[in-house]
Amino acid sequence: MSLPKPVEGLERQASGPLLDTFARAHSYLRISVTDRCNYRCTYCMPADGLEWMKREDLLSLEEIARVAGLFARMGVRGIRLTGGEPTVRRGLPQLVRMLADIEGIDDVAMTTNGHSFAPQAQLYRDAGLNRINVSLDTLRADRFTEITRGGDLAKVLASIDAAVAVGLTPVKVNCVVVRDLNVHDLVDLVRYFSTRPDVILRFIEYMPFSGNESRKRHVPVQEVRDLLGELWTLTPVARTVGKGPAVNWRVEETGQVLGFISPITEHFCDSCNRLRMQADGHLRTCLSKDGTPSLRELIRLGLTDDALSVAIRGMVWGKIAGHEAHYEEGWRTFDGAMIQVGG
Repeated sequence: MSLPKPVEGLERQASGPLLDTFARAHSYLRISVTDRCNYRCTYCMPADGLEWMKREDLLSLEEIARVAGLFARMGVRGIRLTGGEPTVRRGLPQLVRMLADIEGIDDVAMTTNGHSFAPQAQLYRDAGLNRINVSLDTLRADRFTEITRGGDLAKVLASIDAAVAVGLTPVKVNCVVVRDLNVHDLVDLVRYFSTRPDVILRFIEYMPFSGNESRKRHVPVQEVRDLLGELWTLTPVARTVGKGPAVNWRVEETGQVLGFISPITEHFCDSCNRLRMQADGHLRTCLSKDGTPSLRELIRLGLTDDALSVAIRGMVWGKIAGHEAHYEEGWRTFDGAMIQVGG
């Protein structure tokens, strides 16, 4: 698979869109608010656990909002809150309100495991949250508990229903497909949500954060489409530019739309418009790499907004063409652990 080439003659911008050397404009920022989580998903966290970030090393809510405001001035229009599990961060509804009030931010979304979201759904809606994504890899309660190492399936399903009830739609349900774990549960998921037009089910390729096991457990999205194609007629939906990495297919028998996210076998590095800020302020310009300096240190050194903006532009300008974990051409694991990056 090919990666984009630097654009000859392109100069680093002091204003306007947030560009890299490949002329990719960045309009979407994922903000991890914590590395902590009340689940221990097998594909997200090592079996022996992690050492959590110290609380004083996390960006404060005010620091997060300040940085988000700077990104908005440089063309970022969508923000997604992630973790860990974002709802375990104290004061999160307050942060949602702060972000929703930033001029230029059109969309504030959140990715959650859904364990404790249902009772707070209206609170988040009132604060300005627009949508949620919910992680759900199986409808079998025993397997769900196995995958999450202790999660409660009923609470997750209740959170999906609660989000729909308060208008946080469409709810996107994210299913990470892992070989020898949940492949045989995918058909049940499609059937369960087939009559829910307010829910979009998406299948995501297992990403290589966990060393040698990752290749062995990876399932290409084409294999998933082939599996579902044995039961239904799937036709591709025209892709909307700039609206995320999912490629949508329609189930002709029901009208249901399914999303497929394939960072490995059908990667989308050439059109990447995303940046990720970890909970400790590290701006991760590519999901696969963890080598960018921390914005937290610059903030706490007292840099002005203008100086921070210059630093951010420099980090984005240095963004790599893309990851190198291509299924057929080589298999390199991503730096760190998914729970620390925020997906």
